[in-house]
Amino acid sequence: MFDRILSLFAPVSSYRTPLPEADKQHVLGALLVKVAHADRTYLFQEVERIDRILAHRFDLNRLEAAKMRARCERLLEEMPDIADLLHILHDATDKAERETSLRALWQVVYADGQRHQAEDRVVTMAQTLLGIDPETCARLRAEALAAAGTS
Repeated sequence: MFDRILSLFAPVSSYRTPLPEADKQHVLGALLVKVAHADRTYLFQEVERIDRILAHRFDLNRLEAAKMRARCERLLEEMPDIADLLHILHDATDKAERETSLRALWQVVYADGQRHQAEDRVVTMAQTLLGIDPETCARLRAEALAAAGTS
């Protein structure tokens, strides 16, 4: 009887977030998480920004966005190569959607109020593999920075 009671308080170590399909929505989420992790930290502000981006972009409530982010984190564990993720996103989206995705990456870069070289490298790679010219990237970065100052 005591074993049954104690088992109620034991951590559930066997549960893992299910692996999602590598569709454009989950790949974008995984890329957002990748940018947040690039500086070897994963701060609350970055998590919150990712959730807000996912909620806005895919018309989700806060809980649905947090669950989606968890699935995206799991996808990133299984597909850590950013080039693979970017190729999927490139092939599944048009130019306007790729630009919106790049702006979202910049928003995560600025979520914690600091810009790190490691994050810049991820976004620069994204810019290149998504086929976005440097001038457009600079405009999207400026828009993300301006939005970060007002939120």
